[in-house]
Amino acid sequence: MIEANDKFQDARAIDPLSEILKEPTRFLILRVFLLLALISSIGHATGQMTAIDTTHSKLSIHVSKSGVFSGFADNHEIEAPIAEGSLDAKSGEVRLSVDSRQMRVLDPKLSAEKRQQVQERMLGPEVLDSSRFPSITFESTHVERRQEGTVIVQGRLSLHGVSKPVSIDGHVKNGRYTGRFALKQHDFDITPISIAGGTIKVKDEVAIEFDIAMSPSKAN
Repeated sequence: MIEANDKFQDARAIDPLSEILKEPTRFLILRVFLLLALISSIGHATGQMTAIDTTHSKLSIHVSKSGVFSGFADNHEIEAPIAEGSLDAKSGEVRLSVDSRQMRVLDPKLSAEKRQQVQERMLGPEVLDSSRFPSITFESTHVERRQEGTVIVQGRLSLHGVSKPVSIDGHVKNGRYTGRFALKQHDFDITPISIAGGTIKVKDEVAIEFDIAMSPSKAN
């Protein structure tokens, strides 16, 4: 027995490297398992990004008039179709984009000719300059869920070549995200249209209303 122990000690002396490698190997395996567990827990917490149902989603922009003779001007309602986007039902994370060239002035009270004039001015260099800045994007950076399906989404909106942080209050019900928020045109280097020496103009602040649908299989 003593001889066997002596041989074991001799073996360790002859090949110390094998003994040295044993401890780091154990720690390496442990770190790998911990990393896999962390990745798994993150995936479980955030859920999965699902494509937005662009066909059944809607984004509208409301532009109001102001000025001394605002009674002779028109409010404008603009449709901004969502080109593409994705949403995580669990975390509330959202990303979407709009092609500014596809935005349309609705204004049912205007004649077709007048509506076309407003359309061209909106897409032209005075306002959106859609030929230079065709993409409008929003990407959330933080989502806070509150009671009764209310969420506060903070993120960055890129419009007219300018990116700004925005905060949006929304509601979640049956897989739909709805809400309304405001922004100022000047914040995105857009000068509100003004005519007749400023006696007729549009307000700097515009309201944006959204109704976003996601895949029924991922509905909340």
